[in-house]
Amino acid sequence: MRSIWNGAISFGLVSIPIKLVNATENHSISFRQIHLADGGRIRYRKVCELDEEEVSGGEIGKAYEDADGTMIPVTDEDLAQLPLPTAKTIEIVAFVPADRIDPLQMDSAYYLSANGVPAAKPYTLLREALKRSNRVAVAKFALRGRERLGMLRVVDDVIAMHGLLWPDEIRAPEDAAPDGDVTVRDAELDLADALMNTLGEVDMDSLHDDYREAVEELAAAKAAGENVLTAEPEDTGEGKVIDLIAALENSVRAARKSQDGEGGGGSGGDMADVHPIRKSSSKAPRKSGQAPEPARRTTHRTPTGKTVTRSGSSATKKSAPKDTGAKKSTAKKATSKKTAAKKTTAKKRSSSGDGRAAAKKTTHSRKRTSA
Repeated sequence: MRSIWNGAISFGLVSIPIKLVNATENHSISFRQIHLADGGRIRYRKVCELDEEEVSGGEIGKAYEDADGTMIPVTDEDLAQLPLPTAKTIEIVAFVPADRIDPLQMDSAYYLSANGVPAAKPYTLLREALKRSNRVAVAKFALRGRERLGMLRVVDDVIAMHGLLWPDEIRAPEDAAPDGDVTVRDAELDLADALMNTLGEVDMDSLHDDYREAVEELAAAKAAGENVLTAEPEDTGEGKVIDLIAALENSVRAARKSQDGEGGGGSGGDMADVHPIRKSSSKAPRKSGQAPEPARRTTHRTPTGKTVTRSGSSATKKSAPKDTGAKKSTAKKATSKKTAAKKTTAKKRSSSGDGRAAAKKTTHSRKRTSA
């Protein structure tokens, strides 16, 4: 990577020679302006407003515009003579916790590379000190004709520097918050939490610029003379009054479906629809003017042998499970009584039979004795 600035880090009395390298690059699509009639490129020329003549780069200098519009020329020699200690030095002024830096101040990012073998030892010392302290370094440096504020932190084994905006360059968020008092219910917060948990985390390396890819595909299709498919505009719902609860529920459902479709291992699949339980009637609804259903008569035999006739609908019988239990218990008792009676009769018969046999044997023995 090509360095854009050479200097040193001032760490107390320690000086660390470094090279400044851009840590980011811009991949956004840039368009050119053309003449619609013939497709010719439109270019801007630098013209002096006094003589209306085009001026080359060598004839252009710097000037400071005063409040009344007066142009005061300033040369590079004038700027070089200014007492600017950070002209070639990144001067560390403090070490603070990382959460002390407002993300609104974050600007461009750079890598600081050790410049030469002698810089390796102090560079490593500063890097390991930042790691162990869990803090970042706040520094001042000059780049492209102005002094800037920076934050040094460790990324892997490299010291990175983020350019910071000065505190007075951060605008106050006036009139940005909604007007009036807005109340958010707990149910809405619960659904918002469910949506956040469903979306979960993301691998930052997997994110990419869909718009840039679409522009590149469009240019490739036009260059090949192919037809360009236009996408239908999506309904963003702007200007419509929406049901926040319904929108959150639909968002949670859609997020879970998306995770299941991508094999993300969503918890529990689709979100179940919840409906209130309605009481169902056991009787079919009667039409207006229809006569009521006649009562049904049923005849059955009791365990004692009596015939009983009862009238009533089937729904009445079903709604009285206690009678069925009583009938069963009565039938069991009657059956047990019959079984006991049969056993008693059998015993009596067996005992009487045994007595008769014994009497016959006694008579027969007596006859033999008398003979």
